[in-house]
Amino acid sequence: QVQPVESGGGLVQAGGSLRLSCAASRNVFSGSTMGWYRQAPGKQRELVARITWHGMTSYDSSVQGRFTISRDNAKNTLYLEMNNLNLEDTAVYYCNTAPPTRIFWGQGTQVTVSS
Repeated sequence: QVQPVESGGGLVQAGGSLRLSCAASRNVFSGSTMGWYRQAPGKQRELVARITWHGMTSYDSSVQGRFTISRDNAKNTLYLEMNNLNLEDTAVYYCNTAPPTRIFWGQGTQVTVSS
């Protein structure tokens, strides 16, 4: 299994929270800067957060202060804690290296925020 496996999405009301997980293979995860991406209907996929192997993080301005990216290097797992969700956060969320590696795109996990 080369592609990461994302999980944790679902339907949540505006203002709610979700925690996404991404299980990646060691050869993808080890030593890599990883990112969470999202693609909303009719829009291009965009990077929302990334984290280096050593834990340095950066965020898109649209999620700054609401989302937290983290990783467990021993478990080859990436996380995205999402708080105070709004309608504009509705999208399919993916994890990949940052910058992305074409063959590593998984199926993603759907996040739907309702009013």
